[in-house]
Amino acid sequence: MKKTYVLFLVGFLFVAIQIKAQERFKDVVFNTVKSETFTYSDTLQLDFYSSKQDMLAKKPLLILVHGGGFSSGKRDNPMEKEFCREMAKRGYAVASMSYHLTRKGKSFGCDYSSEGKIETFDSVTNDILDATDFLIQKSKNLKFDPSQIVLVGSSAGAEAVLNTVYMPNSSKIKYAGVVSFAGALVSLEHLTKETAIPSVFFHGKKDNLVPYYIAPHHYCKPNQPGFLTLFGAKAITEKLQKLGASYLLATDPEGNHEWANLAYKFTDEIADFISNAIIHKEQITYNLQLASKK
Repeated sequence: MKKTYVLFLVGFLFVAIQIKAQERFKDVVFNTVKSETFTYSDTLQLDFYSSKQDMLAKKPLLILVHGGGFSSGKRDNPMEKEFCREMAKRGYAVASMSYHLTRKGKSFGCDYSSEGKIETFDSVTNDILDATDFLIQKSKNLKFDPSQIVLVGSSAGAEAVLNTVYMPNSSKIKYAGVVSFAGALVSLEHLTKETAIPSVFFHGKKDNLVPYYIAPHHYCKPNQPGFLTLFGAKAITEKLQKLGASYLLATDPEGNHEWANLAYKFTDEIADFISNAIIHKEQITYNLQLASKK
């Protein structure tokens, strides 16, 4: 009997150690995820992901904004769905939202005016704010913390989320962080000590659509209607560093705009940063070199 008891105790301790080794918000701690679809504004919908097993009443919320040049893309494409599930398995609440595709069937290149491009960014910002307001109203039932909302965007979605957190808008929503996959800003003027939040960037140095440093959108020429200077990941993180704000800059020296899609796979790195810099409020300045090509 004594031998049996000792074996049981050792086994119990082993299980306890294994559970403790898995850290919520960094590691996968749940194996099942459910999703529910809501209409948040007129015909616009969002999908809300969380684990069926998660009983935590207040957890961080990630809001994902898909890419597609403001003319295409869907909130429930395979990459977007997989990212949402992977983050929900780590204990986050996650929402993937649709927005008005104001450039559907139209150009967003050098033949489209710079003023129109800014209006497009602002249009999606308004949708993001509407979706956020809608979710905040349901935060108690959906079990997330309204003070810990992180925006995540890819390509056009990354431009939109950066525009939302680092450009003036009438909303009083204060986001806890932002994650950009191949995104950029139209100005660094409003990125200040007061507005800076923990930020994550994935970007290829050779991106020929959205610049990695400072260059025109789509590299348009000055005499073209769509000439608009953008400040990419490198320029934004230089400003964040001067302000003493936390950031993760993941750079592929040979990469191009493909990082708008490739970055979806880096859930470990994104989860680590959110946990350390946003949830635990640690000071993080980290540069990571990526390689998309052998």
